[in-house]
Amino acid sequence: MSSAPPITALLGPTNTGKTHHAIERMLEHASGMIGLPLRLLAREVYDRLTARVGESRVALVTGEEQRIPRRPSYWVATVEAMPIEREVDFLAVDEIQLAAHPQRGHVFTSRLLAARGRLETWFLGADTMRDALRELVPTARHVEHPRLSRLAYAGAAPLARLPPRTAVVAFSMPHVYELAERLRKRRGGAAVVLGALSPRTRNAQVAMFQAGEVDCLVATDAIGMGLNLDVEHVAFAATRKFDGRDVRDVDDAELGQIAGRAGRWIHDGTFGAVTPLELPAGAVHAIETHSFPRVRRVQWRSDDLDFSSIAALRASLAEPPTRGIFRHAAGAEDAACLAHLAGRAEIARRASGADGVRLLWDVCTVPDFRKLMLEVHVDFLAELFVELADRGRLREAWLEQHVGELERGSASDVEELVARIAAVRTWTYVANRASWLDAAEPWQERTKRLEDRLSDALHERLVLRFVDARKAARPRARPRRARGESEPDLATLAGDRAPDPGHPFAGLAALRAGLHPGARPPAARPGSPAWVDDVVEAEHAGLSLDASGRIIHGASSRVVGGVVRGGSIALPDVRLADGDDLGAGARSRVHRRLLAFARDVVGDLLGGVGELAARAGASAPLRAFVHRLEQGLGTTLEADLDDVLAVLSGEDRGALEEHAVRFGAGVVYLPRGLLPASIAARVALASAWFGAGRALGAPAGGAVSFTPSRGVDRRAYAAIGFPVLGPRAVRADVLDRVFERAARPAGEDPADEEALLASWIGAPRADLRRVLASTRRDARAPSDGVPSDDAPR
Repeated sequence: MSSAPPITALLGPTNTGKTHHAIERMLEHASGMIGLPLRLLAREVYDRLTARVGESRVALVTGEEQRIPRRPSYWVATVEAMPIEREVDFLAVDEIQLAAHPQRGHVFTSRLLAARGRLETWFLGADTMRDALRELVPTARHVEHPRLSRLAYAGAAPLARLPPRTAVVAFSMPHVYELAERLRKRRGGAAVVLGALSPRTRNAQVAMFQAGEVDCLVATDAIGMGLNLDVEHVAFAATRKFDGRDVRDVDDAELGQIAGRAGRWIHDGTFGAVTPLELPAGAVHAIETHSFPRVRRVQWRSDDLDFSSIAALRASLAEPPTRGIFRHAAGAEDAACLAHLAGRAEIARRASGADGVRLLWDVCTVPDFRKLMLEVHVDFLAELFVELADRGRLREAWLEQHVGELERGSASDVEELVARIAAVRTWTYVANRASWLDAAEPWQERTKRLEDRLSDALHERLVLRFVDARKAARPRARPRRARGESEPDLATLAGDRAPDPGHPFAGLAALRAGLHPGARPPAARPGSPAWVDDVVEAEHAGLSLDASGRIIHGASSRVVGGVVRGGSIALPDVRLADGDDLGAGARSRVHRRLLAFARDVVGDLLGGVGELAARAGASAPLRAFVHRLEQGLGTTLEADLDDVLAVLSGEDRGALEEHAVRFGAGVVYLPRGLLPASIAARVALASAWFGAGRALGAPAGGAVSFTPSRGVDRRAYAAIGFPVLGPRAVRADVLDRVFERAARPAGEDPADEEALLASWIGAPRADLRRVLASTRRDARAPSDGVPSDDAPR
């Protein structure tokens, strides 16, 4: 009897790399899924994964955003949006201590009880969940993940005396804005991070802080949930928050979650308060020693819902827990909305059957992004339900009325823009319920464009309101700056020259210029150049890689970057063509997109063969075969695989053939890699890896063979689909055909047969004879003086 798949609980303080380890472990499996507590964190993890394996293998699923390629291997989702009905080899859930959260906890508890990977499951979170996990998941193996750096209390200090790389924390948006205003006057400004920001605005704000354009970041507790920031000090400006129902003290564990963002890996961090606030001695001790009260009870709600009637649904939601560790999730927003709607006659009349009740429940799960009074949200849900119940789909005119109003409206300050983005998020969520619309995709694209436009405007307004460019332009040391990253020329803001379009203060300069009649108009539009967003959002087919290694954006014919040598020929890196003219945030976004594109190019060439080796239980011969085929980008001589082919099982061979691997006569290859566009991409990748430069190139005019250049590693020619035998580099499929024909019994006229084969490879007969007579040693030996794969460059 086989044992159950292992479950691991990785527990420890915040900022200790638990999520990173889970991602690495997931990539060791052929398929996986990770659930994360925030949309912002899900997008950050998605960006990291796609930069590793390409966008064609990673799906992103949140309430407001779905990016699902044709055959994803890995799923990144918010915990609520996890498609747990899909079977994956590895599954992870992050921040499991949120199982105690009054509104969201029951979802985390449900994942702990029921969500499992086929081969392995990981649960990540605070050590406070250790006892609860022993009861909820008794078979889990607990692994302690300690913090490797010290977190020390630095006392209280006024805003003006806070150290660089400080995150100032408040628990309401008005307080965040007040602190940012004060920092603008005293320190030149601050970046702002709120849970209500879109990923686009958040990334732009964080980029200013990460690049050192501002010393401080002002944030809500949203930064406590795994967002990666180079923070060295956390200063609390408040310790009380409104939790949706009451104003309460933030408990020590919550303070520790936030304070733990200071420091990273082996770099020590500090925390403190903004005067006149002082942290209690007990809280300080708990944070420094990571000693917090254990979670004793978690939120729970039955997943077995009865849709036979509204009353039955409410009764199943109110079903009392049967275990002492469970506390009934009475504070969940969706159940509260259902209770309000159930009392409305027009709703009850339309939800008389099981289908109507199920639709009503689906409508109740639409989140209240606007965070207005519950009654306002319920009124919107009632209108939405009536529209769906009466017509089965949302009318185009009805959608146009609501979305069009948001598009036409204007907002002149930060608060109004935040409110409009929250309203747009509601419609983005609705648009992603494809069954509710006749044509969901156009509305998804439209609401996304609107959110992006408002996000850019919000970033510019945040900079204008909370950053004094002249004060912020003072030179300062920037710890942990990425190698090779240049210092931005902030002095341009004080002179006549407009800052570069991607500069974090370009929007500020443009807005200020408009306030002065005699001001010279900026040289470029504010914010990132338009092409940046076009490239970042481009589909795979919207980018191309030519034989010279240039990555080209098809819609604009703009060269946006190029491939360079990476970790292996199958893991190329990229460089930006115009990176010096962009701000840190824009550079990062474009680099990530181009890196994902480059990895997708390799994935297309190999046709998913790499996934075979990644599967759990893949045999050693299969893994070795795939590795060698990857190093040739889909082509290798049979002689170079003799040792592997001798032990490759028939089952493995069959799986490879199902992935279109051709076991030809003398050569193994993927036919898809021999198309003209594929060969051009292979030339680019091989040139970058082998350093062949212009000496390596595809044959002109579609020739099927050519004379290889001296001094170029023969493996480079195999990597472009033209293995070298004797004096010729011959396209793999033609070589297969020639070897297969040559293996037949000789005909009546050998001279005619030789002439036929020579015509196939487009070479003199003498060259054909040398190709056919090439020894195994000739086929495998690299050219003299050419470095091997592992040689330093």
